Amino acid sequence: MPIIKILPHAEYAPEGAEVSAPPGTSICEALLENGIEIEHACDQVCACTTCHVIVRAGGRSLSEMEEGEEDMLDRAWGLEPDSRLSCQAILGQQDVTVEIPKYSINHAKEK
Repeated sequence: MPIIKILPHAEYAPEGAEVSAPPGTSICEALLENGIEIEHACDQVCACTTCHVIVRAGGRSLSEMEEGEEDMLDRAWGLEPDSRLSCQAILGQQDVTVEIPKYSINHAKEK
């Protein structure tokens, strides 16, 4: 099973974290199933950017980005060339390293 390494994030993973998930699982699903409560305001249907992550390693093993994800990412805070919506980035066979941006466009986050 591939491992997702999450770089330290003050709110979601202060010490960083590593989780494993079977190929075919989205990064968002894997994080949520392992207690990393990444935002996902649209319920993982590619209709927002709150689950935005930056793939720091292993991005080639993820599913290819589709047009809807590309269009939505244009609205993400802190967009980088290796940005993905974690709800659309499906794990392959390789490990990946992701960074959760410090902010999202969801200013009214519910607790």
